[in-house]
Amino acid sequence: MPDSPSVARTTTHQVTCSVDVALFAPRGNELAILLVSPSSARSRNRWILPSDGIRHDETLDAAAGRVARDALGLAPPLLEQSRAHGGPRRAAGVTQIGVAYFGLTHDASAARRGGAWFGMSNLPALPARVKEEIDVALSTLRGHVDRLPIAFRLLPATFTLSDLQAVYELLLGRRLHKASFRRSLHAAAVVEATDEWRSEGRGRPAQLFRYAPPRRRRQRRGVRFDLLG
Repeated sequence: MPDSPSVARTTTHQVTCSVDVALFAPRGNELAILLVSPSSARSRNRWILPSDGIRHDETLDAAAGRVARDALGLAPPLLEQSRAHGGPRRAAGVTQIGVAYFGLTHDASAARRGGAWFGMSNLPALPARVKEEIDVALSTLRGHVDRLPIAFRLLPATFTLSDLQAVYELLLGRRLHKASFRRSLHAAAVVEATDEWRSEGRGRPAQLFRYAPPRRRRQRRGVRFDLLG
C-alpha cells in the first residue's frame, strides 16, 4: 500500500558524542601539552588529544575526568569545558558531536604509555582539527586566568609573590611588569601575607603569602591583566 501523503517518512539518524581533553603542565618557561598516539592502527595521525566516547551512564564532566585520568594516571587539579562542536560525518545519517575540555596539572612527566608531552613552541605536525582544539583550549585557559584561581593550582600552600608572578607569566605566555602586577594583586585581594619568610640567595628574605578565597559565595575577584604591561 503506498504511503499516504499526509504521513511523514522517518529516517534513521545516529548521533555520536566524544570528549577531547587538552592537558597542560608547566615545563621550563612554557606550557607543555599531553598528546597520545591513536589506538587505531589505521589512523594516519601520529599524535592526537586524549579522547574517548561517552558511556551511557556518564555525564560529560565524568567522561572528561576519566579520559584525563586514563592519559595522566591521576586526576588533574583543574578540568574545565572549553567548547562543543559537531557536524555530519561522511557516512549518511551520522552526526558527530565533540565536547572539548582543558585541564592543568603540576607535572609534565606524568603520562601513561602512548602519551608524550610537547612544549607549545615545539608541537609536532597535527591534524587541523586537533590544532584548532588546542588553540581554543589555550585561549579559554588564558581567558579564565584573571577570574579563577588557576595559578594557585600550580603552587604550594605558601609562596612568594615572585613565585606567583612566574606562574601567571607561564599561563599567559607573556612578561608582566612587577610593580603593576603587585598593585593589581593588592586591588584584587586574592592573596594574604603569612608570618613566614624564605631566604632567596644573598638578597633580603622574601615574605610568604597564601591564596585568600573570597568570603562571599558570589563575590567575583580577579587580577586585571588587561591593565598590566
